[in-house]
Amino acid sequence: MILAGLAAMLSVGVAHAQQVNVKVGVLTDMSSLYADVTGPGSLIAARMAAADFMKDHPNVKVEVVGGDHQNKADVGTGLANQWFDSDKVDMIVDVPNSGVGLAVSQVASQKNKVFIGSGPATSDLTGAKCNANTVHWTYDTWMLANGTGKAIVKTGGDTWFFLTADYAFGQALERDTTEVIEKNGGKVLGRVRHPLNTADFSSFLLQAQSSKAKVIGLANAGGDTINSIKQAAEFGVVKGGQSLAGLLVFASDVNALGLNIAQGLIFTETWYWDLNDNSRAWTKRWQGERNAANKVPTMNMAGVYAGTLHYLKAVTALKSAADGKAVVAEMKKLPTDDPLFGKGSIRADGRKLHPAYLFEVKKPSESKYPGDFYKTRATIPAEEAFRPLKDGGCPLVSG
Repeated sequence: MILAGLAAMLSVGVAHAQQVNVKVGVLTDMSSLYADVTGPGSLIAARMAAADFMKDHPNVKVEVVGGDHQNKADVGTGLANQWFDSDKVDMIVDVPNSGVGLAVSQVASQKNKVFIGSGPATSDLTGAKCNANTVHWTYDTWMLANGTGKAIVKTGGDTWFFLTADYAFGQALERDTTEVIEKNGGKVLGRVRHPLNTADFSSFLLQAQSSKAKVIGLANAGGDTINSIKQAAEFGVVKGGQSLAGLLVFASDVNALGLNIAQGLIFTETWYWDLNDNSRAWTKRWQGERNAANKVPTMNMAGVYAGTLHYLKAVTALKSAADGKAVVAEMKKLPTDDPLFGKGSIRADGRKLHPAYLFEVKKPSESKYPGDFYKTRATIPAEEAFRPLKDGGCPLVSG
């Protein structure tokens, strides 16, 4: 009897101490136009999340690997398939580039793994292309359009011309912003689409100038946004009376442009390194890991960190990462709470809900220290920042 009781106690102890192994893949742009927006900084963010989680959960072992999708859907899906099939990766996170993100989302669904999109923007990830294995964490094109687009139209910017990156992200951002402009009484006078990673915007900017639109909407990101803003300054676009609307701008873009060129830009983000004490403390750690005090993390990197933490909480609750749908269902069930985005939730369609912020880039004279880029024009509550479920094209999904 005593031996049987001792065996039972030992069995409970072994079960309690059972190790959970998890492998996370950061699929990103390591070397091209989105490398500063995500890239190595996102890989560091995921490793920080893993280290923080393992410190508090010694029975969980997390391995983080990284890969470069080169902004090509076939490369991204090939690496995703390899990771899921051969390398025992349980979850893929980040994936800047909406075309690659949409493709990886489908691979995760087919393999019953997990995809947390902190990098892609298209709102179709929780719309027509949603599935039960995907969580869209940081931001989306509907949020950008309804934050930046609405604010500009309501302050007199009622005629627009779009410079649009010619792939899924740019097309979705142009579509969602056009809807907002027209809904609020504005008009789109024209558009031109440019290839991804464009060096020369001169012909596109000439078309935008000749349209006489009050606002030139930049439906692009990363290096394309930086190049178009720099060249617009050379062309005297703003001096000529037109305004630039950076529909997706990151702190890394402002850092690259400098305040002399970027000042006055209005845009929407869901996280900023200098937003509060928690974001500043995390940024200091990130800069130490990145070995780059002159760089600042972006909202995408913050989304990688927070999304990975919440994923690990769900895996720990289930004691397994094997069933991707079950893990995502648990992620939706658990309230979100992390140092960077605070308290929030994940909807049935996979949309992560948190506030967004309408920022304006400061004038050089207003900036008090390195990285002091933004002033907050408005805080957009979580329930207003993202497309309501009833307006979405996504069927509700459960785990």
